Amino acid sequence: MGDALISEGDRAQELVVLHQGLVKVTAQLDGGRVLLMDMRIAGDVVGELAAMDLGPRSATVTACGEVVATVVPQHELRPFLLAHPEVSLALNRVLCGRLRRSDRWRLEFGGYPVLVRLARVLVELAVTYGRQERKSVRIDVNLSQSEFAALTGSTTNTVHKALAQLRKDGLVITGIRRTYVRDLARLRMVARLSVPPPSFTATKPY
Repeated sequence: MGDALISEGDRAQELVVLHQGLVKVTAQLDGGRVLLMDMRIAGDVVGELAAMDLGPRSATVTACGEVVATVVPQHELRPFLLAHPEVSLALNRVLCGRLRRSDRWRLEFGGYPVLVRLARVLVELAVTYGRQERKSVRIDVNLSQSEFAALTGSTTNTVHKALAQLRKDGLVITGIRRTYVRDLARLRMVARLSVPPPSFTATKPY
């Protein structure tokens, strides 16, 4: 718990493949503040940028609980990708998807109020990391309100008020670093998302 798999600024070029567990991706800002950039789960890869362009690590990746992963050295990764172009293509699709997501989030930060941004983050977490429990979806990502604030580009106090509104409207239930989505369809309406979500599939227990 809390072990760093990758450290920002490091010159190592290994790729890390996550088999089990959850990690947080954070970056250091001016003044020593730490920004939560993303979450990654089993099946994801981390460290791909430094492994491919040989630059320094752009973020720190920290384990949230027990994590099982494979470290692929850069000198093994490149020959493997050259010998298996389908894997290289798949990795490029992952990078493009993350770039599109990053661009979308930057646009949303300026174009939507905090309540909408928070609803969008909760929808994405529910669809990606959620586990069905009766009529609710339990988000298996332990996030504090300050971390929700980082993901939405807002302050902790503003996120506290937005969560209170979602609870009042019967859309979510929050506990100690645990969140349940009670009505995903209505939450999508608050998030102003018109495209239906993919079929819900519960994640494997970590």
